[in-house]
Amino acid sequence: MTRDVIRIGVDLGGTKIEAIALDAAGETLARRRVATPADDYEAIVEAVATLVRDIESNIGRRGVVGVGAPGAISTHTGLVKNSNTAVVNGKPLDVDLAQALRRPVRVANDANCFALSEAIDGAGRGASVVFGAILGTGVGGGVIVNGKILEGRNRVAGEWGHTPLPWMTAEEYPGSPCFCGHSGCIETFLCGAGLSRDYETRAGARRPASEIAALADSGDPAARASLDCYQDRLARALAVVVDLIDPDVIVLGGGLSNISRIYEGLAARVGEDAVTDAFDTKILPNAHGDSGGVRGAAWLWGAGETDQ
Repeated sequence: MTRDVIRIGVDLGGTKIEAIALDAAGETLARRRVATPADDYEAIVEAVATLVRDIESNIGRRGVVGVGAPGAISTHTGLVKNSNTAVVNGKPLDVDLAQALRRPVRVANDANCFALSEAIDGAGRGASVVFGAILGTGVGGGVIVNGKILEGRNRVAGEWGHTPLPWMTAEEYPGSPCFCGHSGCIETFLCGAGLSRDYETRAGARRPASEIAALADSGDPAARASLDCYQDRLARALAVVVDLIDPDVIVLGGGLSNISRIYEGLAARVGEDAVTDAFDTKILPNAHGDSGGVRGAAWLWGAGETDQ
């Protein structure tokens, strides 16, 4: 009798590399984590391969391997582009990992992996169209249709953070410069630093997002005003997603998704900005926390798929 395929997912982050093994039901069999050797590409490839081998040794099984990483593999060159781990850019990451592990390796954008995880067995489970939005150090997104990642012709589908904040006010325009070369990107407003900047303009001191949330809960007027402004900007940004793809579920991830206050009244605000007479889309916090990306990398291999 053929045993169920074991899926191994790897989340290649800027500071850590994490690997997980899932059984057919999505239960965790093993987990490992190491620091990312961020300035050494060859060491990154070896670290990923070593994590996979260690997990396979631990569970006594060989698995199929998926990797989530910032950026994307160019359809023109086959090389990584737009990664914030600079040494990976311009490299054939999927090819080099496949050679190191002596098997095919599937590589996808980390935001896509987060969205896939939530669509398969997370907050968006059972929905046909899921949009996963990451609100953290950066802002990203992924689109899942019928359990599959929608990468798009140029593999940039879901790159929501690098479009302009919709309906900017006079005070918001033209927005802060973004690393992508434009100004006023959604990322510059909705990332953690964006919330901190807004609070600083109101209170005269910069605080991290977690402290601003705590201050708001304790009644601080500036913190409450900043989070209300943040929610308004988030609603405007999500309304455009609704107008474009009209998802069944929107799942929020990243550190700022843990601020419960941003969910209170958010759907109503999105509904006001979207071109619809009624708004039924669910907007939910993620189910898997920090494990979303690594679990989604494992789910890059579908039911019954093998690397043979």
